Amino acid sequence: MKTNSNYDEKKDQKEWDTGDFEFGKPLGKGRFGAVYLAREKKTHFILALKVMFKSVLEKAQLEHQLRREIEILSHLRHPNILRMYNYFHDRTRIFLMLEYAPGGELYKELQKNQRFDDNRTATYIEEISDALMYCHARKVIHRDIKPENLLLGLRGELKLADFGWSVHTPSLRRTTLCGTPDYLAPEMIEGSPHDENVDVWCVGILCYECLAGFAPFEAPTRMETFRRIKEVNFKFPPWISEGAKDLIAKVLNRTPSLRLSLEGIMEHPWVKTKSRRILPPVYSEVEKQMFMASPKGS
Repeated sequence: MKTNSNYDEKKDQKEWDTGDFEFGKPLGKGRFGAVYLAREKKTHFILALKVMFKSVLEKAQLEHQLRREIEILSHLRHPNILRMYNYFHDRTRIFLMLEYAPGGELYKELQKNQRFDDNRTATYIEEISDALMYCHARKVIHRDIKPENLLLGLRGELKLADFGWSVHTPSLRRTTLCGTPDYLAPEMIEGSPHDENVDVWCVGILCYECLAGFAPFEAPTRMETFRRIKEVNFKFPPWISEGAKDLIAKVLNRTPSLRLSLEGIMEHPWVKTKSRRILPPVYSEVEKQMFMASPKGS
C-alpha cells in the first residue's frame, strides 16, 4: 500500500502518529489486525485505535475496500453509528481513530444473557432502524449487519460499526454477495440485484435473534440455511410476544419492496410501546476540537 496515496496527510492538519497515544488493553482481534483502547496524551481523550497491517490488506486485495470504508465513515455523523475521528499510517500499518464503545459487542452481551426481553430488543431495533435510515438517505447500504458488528455505548446505546462491506451507490442497486450467512437476504443468495432492503431484512433477523437467542434460519449446514432463507422457512419460539411476531413477519418478507420500511419499523406499535431509547449526549468540546476536521487524505 503506497504511502503517497489517499492516506497521505494534508499539510494544514495535525499529523498524528503512535507517539500521540498511550496504548491500553486490546479490545478485539481480527484477520487484518487488532483494536486497542488508547488515550491521547495531550487531552487524555479516550478512544479506540484499529490497527491494520498494510501487507495483510495487500495480500487479501482489500486496500480498495478499506479506502471505501474510510470514505464512507468520514461522512457519517449519527448517535447510533460508531464515529471515526481520523486516521493515519506509518510504513507498515494503518490506524483508524474510532469512538470507544465501553459496552463492547452486542454479540457477547447476547451470549451472556442468552436472549433479551422486549424492552431491550425494541430499543435496539429503534436505534438500528434510525441509523440505517440515516445511511440510506445518504445512499449508503451497510450489507453486514449482525450482533458482532454492533457495539454498545456508555449508556448502552447501539453503535453500528464495521462498514467494511458497505457501499455508497447513488442507484442503491448492487449484485455482490457479501455479509454473514444467517443474515443474508433471499435476493443476495440468488445473486439478484439488491438494494437497501437487504439492510431492512437484517433488522428483522436481528430482532428475532435478540428475542429468541438464535437466528431464525439457523441450520447445520450453510446450504440448508440458504434453503430456509429462500423459502422464508422459520418458526417462532413460544416466548416471543404477538407484537414482536407481527413486526418480524412484516419485515421478513421474501419480496424486498413489500418489507416493512425502516420508518414503519420505528412506528410499529410494538417498538413504540416497548422501546426505552435515550439519545446519547452530543459530542464533547474536546472531541470537536481534536477530531471533527476532515480525516487526512480526504
